[in-house]
Amino acid sequence: MTPNQVSAGELLQLIRSGRANTRADLQRATGLSRSTVGHRLDLLNRAGWLRHTTGTSTGGRPSHRIVFDPSHASVIAVDLDTRHARIAVLDLAGTILAEHAGPMDITDGPDHVLDQLAAWFPELITAAGIEPTHVCGIGLSVPGPVDWETGRVVEPPIMPGWDQYPVRERMQKAYADHVGPSIEDGPVPVFVDNDANLMALAEHQANHRDCSAFVLVKVSTGIGAGVVIGNDVYRGIDGGAGDIGHIRLHDRPDALCMCGSYGCLAAVASGRALAKELSALGVDTTSGYDVKRLLTEGHPDAIRLAREAGRRAGEVLVTVVTLLNPGVLMLAGDLSGVPFMTGVRELLYQRAMPRTTANLQIVTSRLGDHAGLIGATAMVVELLYAPDRADARLNRLMLSDHAGRPPRTGTS
Repeated sequence: MTPNQVSAGELLQLIRSGRANTRADLQRATGLSRSTVGHRLDLLNRAGWLRHTTGTSTGGRPSHRIVFDPSHASVIAVDLDTRHARIAVLDLAGTILAEHAGPMDITDGPDHVLDQLAAWFPELITAAGIEPTHVCGIGLSVPGPVDWETGRVVEPPIMPGWDQYPVRERMQKAYADHVGPSIEDGPVPVFVDNDANLMALAEHQANHRDCSAFVLVKVSTGIGAGVVIGNDVYRGIDGGAGDIGHIRLHDRPDALCMCGSYGCLAAVASGRALAKELSALGVDTTSGYDVKRLLTEGHPDAIRLAREAGRRAGEVLVTVVTLLNPGVLMLAGDLSGVPFMTGVRELLYQRAMPRTTANLQIVTSRLGDHAGLIGATAMVVELLYAPDRADARLNRLMLSDHAGRPPRTGTS
């Protein structure tokens, strides 16, 4: 690519990544002339995407730094679980401006669930202190495999009625019905991914950017993993990567999983499985949330079963760690406390080769309940401000200006 082919969107990528934050840096990184860099920056400034600050002086004139402005638009993020949902309005840096959580039964089906979620949006937008037209996109985290290209959930064991449902289109309609127009002409962009993927993305960006191979395992109602290689989520061919909850254990042919198979890890070591075992012992439990509460209270049977569940998960994670050789293995979700982690550690260090675990950190989530929301926001930002899409949005802005229409607040 010749220097003059470097677009405004590609300059924005350099700025957002921190690789170039002055005009001189941009000239060196791209080979563009000063005037061409200035022209590209003018486009980005007119869109409202940049902020200019004064850097520290080393004896001469202070440098003028150019950074991405995370306040010029907002994202609505939705973290949908089996029994409840958490939604928030966040700025483009992942700072939560307003948040709401409430009960939501995923088995009610996509029409009911997506409409109920959208009904929460107007009050949330008001609480965030923004206008509806400030929302540039919606990120949706779901507890099932997602085909990345279509945004559709594919054969989800714990999401009956969601298979191949047009989630994006239905969410766009629900948003328009309850809120109105988005930041741009046309329907609000909606992006969907698996919850473990988005949690892994958020945790990696927030605390482990220097880790080139990162694995997050979410253990709640089900069990799934998110994998980040380099700085990108690895999703596999059609979104099925990381679905470790349905790897079968050799010695539990009696354990019926929600997917219809027997012996799956999720049927033995998930929050749902432990709730079933505790209920058989006469303890009032119906879900992973109940198990989490009992673990917090120090219930001895819950602690014992969580540690054993960690060992069973460890049997599968030995293979995962051996195959991927990650620098960080993070445990997250309802069961990710000390008992479960202890069980995982026991099996990993017993079964894996010493070289495989020599540089492995086994840690718990740092972002907690907000990981899914922050990851969903990061997904929206990475996609909407990727060079090709950013250039297309800038072109629409220029056409709007030429047509004499005033841009919307924070528009692109």
